Amino acid sequence: MVGLLPLCATTVVEPWQRELIPRTAAAYQARLRQMPALAKSIHPTGPGHFGVGERGIIALLNPERLRRILSKMLDENEFLSLYGIRSLSKFHERNPYVLHVGGQEYRVDYLPAESNTGMFGGNSNWRGPVWMPVNAMIIRALQQFYLYCGDNFKIECPTGSGKMMNLFEVSKEIADRLSRIFLRNEQSKRPIYGGTEKFQSDPHWRDHLLFYEYFHGDNGVGLGASHQTGWTGLVAKSIQLYGFLDAKRVLEGGKQAAFKKGSV
Repeated sequence: MVGLLPLCATTVVEPWQRELIPRTAAAYQARLRQMPALAKSIHPTGPGHFGVGERGIIALLNPERLRRILSKMLDENEFLSLYGIRSLSKFHERNPYVLHVGGQEYRVDYLPAESNTGMFGGNSNWRGPVWMPVNAMIIRALQQFYLYCGDNFKIECPTGSGKMMNLFEVSKEIADRLSRIFLRNEQSKRPIYGGTEKFQSDPHWRDHLLFYEYFHGDNGVGLGASHQTGWTGLVAKSIQLYGFLDAKRVLEGGKQAAFKKGSV
């Protein structure tokens, strides 16, 4: 997941925002001119590099790096699960990272649920499962890039599928997969409850959803603490957001689109 996080260091600057802070914008450009090596490695910014609606962007990833990261993130054999973005690539299920030090073997495997060792107290929650807060950060970053790029930037999603999406569509695809954790599937089962039959079928339990700490990277089963309503509750906001917004409205309304009257 740490390899994906540079994607999240992204924000769009609307024209009206630049007008409010002209000295700050000028100071930022002056600072970049003092560090040309840095300016070459991040996303182009400032006059001459405005995007849709004359928006600017401040981002660690330039378009080439963005495309490379997304190609891995949106690969269902790596980070993209049916239930969101995994915290470790599924590639490591068959290709663990192995290190030998002092006659001891240390390894990192893809573990979608619980750990296979007692290391770190048996906690493997960052080696495979889906976490709601980092998924929310990724969704936000994709929306920011879409505000800037519009339909000029499309990526294959899932990787290898031949289906091209703009970044708003990609963000919605991830949000829909997160929502799938809680929704009934074709067998009228909620992935979150897995094989726990009482929660799946008992009328006193089946419609009372728990907000688990994180989720199985392959089947969406809730794991860890079952009362983490803070960050896992973000799924409700994503359902609300995509219920009100579409790509056209986002491009036209910019950052304020989600807060206009009638949208929340």
